[in-house]
Amino acid sequence: MTSLTFDDYCRAIVSQTELLRAQVRGVDTAADVSTCPGWDLGRLLRHVGGDHRWADEVVRTRALEPVPGDPVDDPAVYAHLDGDALDDWLGEGAAELGATLRDAGPDARVWTPAHERNTAAFWARRMTHETLVHRADAALATGASFTVDDGLAADAVDEWMDFATVPEAYEPRPAEPDLLGPGRTLQFEATGAGQWHVDLGGDRPVWHPGRAEAAATVRAPVTELLLFLYRRPAPAVETHGDTALLELWLTRTGFWLEA
Repeated sequence: MTSLTFDDYCRAIVSQTELLRAQVRGVDTAADVSTCPGWDLGRLLRHVGGDHRWADEVVRTRALEPVPGDPVDDPAVYAHLDGDALDDWLGEGAAELGATLRDAGPDARVWTPAHERNTAAFWARRMTHETLVHRADAALATGASFTVDDGLAADAVDEWMDFATVPEAYEPRPAEPDLLGPGRTLQFEATGAGQWHVDLGGDRPVWHPGRAEAAATVRAPVTELLLFLYRRPAPAVETHGDTALLELWLTRTGFWLEA
């Protein structure tokens, strides 16, 4: 459904990082980030910069096996960075990642945590939306305004729908209700920006753009829909129908956020 190109993602990594930097400039990095429990603003910014450097290493080295995520997972790795040094470091990491991706090209074979998406194109898209969503976290923490181009937000919803089809999102789990079953369908509506229909009635989830009857429906402006999927505050969202099914789907498809 997306119309974004590889170059669009490479540019967006940098532009979203610049917007993030502007949102937090001059703000106390000890400020709590309520949407990332246990994190302060400094930890959030170091996480984003660590993500960029992790992805950069994967693509730059053409890694075909998992690369340790210490820069992302260990808050002590970049704990010495703060203030102007942290601001500059964020900008440098985004610019380096964008350049590394362009040098590699979208079809360069590299390791990714995704299924059947082992190219640099995965990292360009993933780091775009990783930066975008954490910019929302920073805006909520600082009281800054948060706006997103509808096309970029809709593409982030597309990405979520793709993640929702991998086995970890739907395979049976002990002592948990099954996600798949007859008549289980979901409809997501973003006025003027997109429609997504999810069918859970087969042996794996399938989604397609467009509208069809569904057991549960979610309606919202596209940015609010994106925040809702990521479990961020989204007061403009309206839900109708089988909300228990919707909640189960949200929980299962969010498995990768808990890793």
